[in-house]
Amino acid sequence: MTWDAWTERTSGAIRTSGRWRAPCDLDAFGAEGTHPGDGRMVVSFASNDYLGLTCHPAVIAAAHAALDRWGTGAGSARLIVGSRPIHTELEHEIARWKGTGRSALFPTGFAANLGVLTTFGTAGVLICSDELNHASIIDGCRLARADVAVYRHRDIDHLCDLLRGRGDRRALVVSDTVFSMDGDAADVDALVAVCTQEHALLVLDEAHAVLGPDLTLEADADVLRVGTCSKTLAALGGFVAGPARYIDLIENSSRPYIFTTAPTPADTAAALAALRVWRSAEGSALVVRLRANVDRLRPGHPSPILPFVCGTERQAIDAAAVLFEHGLVVPAIRPPTVAPGTCRLRVTLSAAHTDAHVDRLVDALVEVFGDALARP
Repeated sequence: MTWDAWTERTSGAIRTSGRWRAPCDLDAFGAEGTHPGDGRMVVSFASNDYLGLTCHPAVIAAAHAALDRWGTGAGSARLIVGSRPIHTELEHEIARWKGTGRSALFPTGFAANLGVLTTFGTAGVLICSDELNHASIIDGCRLARADVAVYRHRDIDHLCDLLRGRGDRRALVVSDTVFSMDGDAADVDALVAVCTQEHALLVLDEAHAVLGPDLTLEADADVLRVGTCSKTLAALGGFVAGPARYIDLIENSSRPYIFTTAPTPADTAAALAALRVWRSAEGSALVVRLRANVDRLRPGHPSPILPFVCGTERQAIDAAAVLFEHGLVVPAIRPPTVAPGTCRLRVTLSAAHTDAHVDRLVDALVEVFGDALARP
């Protein structure tokens, strides 16, 4: 079979299954923007800009200043000549924020998970991974040379069984703290307790943890905290924070760190400014606003990610189309992002959403799913 024939057949199978997707431009500044198809103004409920900091004046000004001082790109990897003072400044700020000895920046959060898991998941190690972990964790486990065991979602007893049956192998446990498609949270205290008891290294991906779960650890604890600068921090990049001995090893062993050009100065400066806003009184007020928006739909839900499961691909696409008619952008989430039969609308809320925005969303969800499901 030729490559053209194979490509045509494979693409056709994706189309027939209802899973074909394509990028769609949105000319947006914050939560609102212009849809290129018909020029209408729409509100996005699909962004991970949870505190609305992508449009914050201090964040924009920091990016402008970095462009003027250092130009558009670092031009090289961190260990060659790509490191700028702004990279080190952000790393220090992240370490203080997370209460760890050090942190290291990566170009993306995806790269950070690949780098951490391949550095520590060497031959002879057992990695235990939650079954609903993000794709970057799954791919990091695949690239690692360790043995991988998948434990049932948030099932601490199953995790304990895997750890206690590992023999004399070193173990690493990896989990999202907030899961990206369901918006539920891991029991981080239980994970810390189990890993401490079983002498396992714990890797936590906190990419979506704007509303928690909070984690207080000794600075020297055997825990690595992975995060992203592309969601709440309103820029682009990733990081890992933890004890200095582990970060030093990552900088000397992680291929995504060693062989990738450093994050752009503008993105790094924007992330630093966003982090400082988040940690300020203004940031606390934005978190309160976000919490209130979440509680409008699901009181007490642990994250800004609200799934509305439709079932089939066609049902999810049709539901997204109804919301779009209301001027709301909520794309249908289909395999391979979620399991077959669990296609959904994934609503993400932001502090940038107004009461009027949320009112429109609730009305549209009621039209699609009924009053009982769409209202608290």
